[in-house]
Amino acid sequence: MLKITLKLEGMMCSMCEAHASEAIREAWEIKKVNSSRKNGETVIITENDISDAELKDVMEKTGFTVLSIIREPFEKRGFFSKFR
Repeated sequence: MLKITLKLEGMMCSMCEAHASEAIREAWEIKKVNSSRKNGETVIITENDISDAELKDVMEKTGFTVLSIIREPFEKRGFFSKFR
């Protein structure tokens, strides 16, 4: 799985967070998405990579400016994961 972090400009309120997350959910089949105006970012957990151009297009249509995109492997962590 992959964790994609979008650093965004333009999120000002909780409705902005909801719009950013909903735009991602509507555009792709993903595992999880969380947007934070405080951190200025949207974090996506997905099995399939999404191109920078597609991410920027969807976010800019929603009214946000993408400042950066960071990809890193994602491994679900939980209490029992340390016993594997």
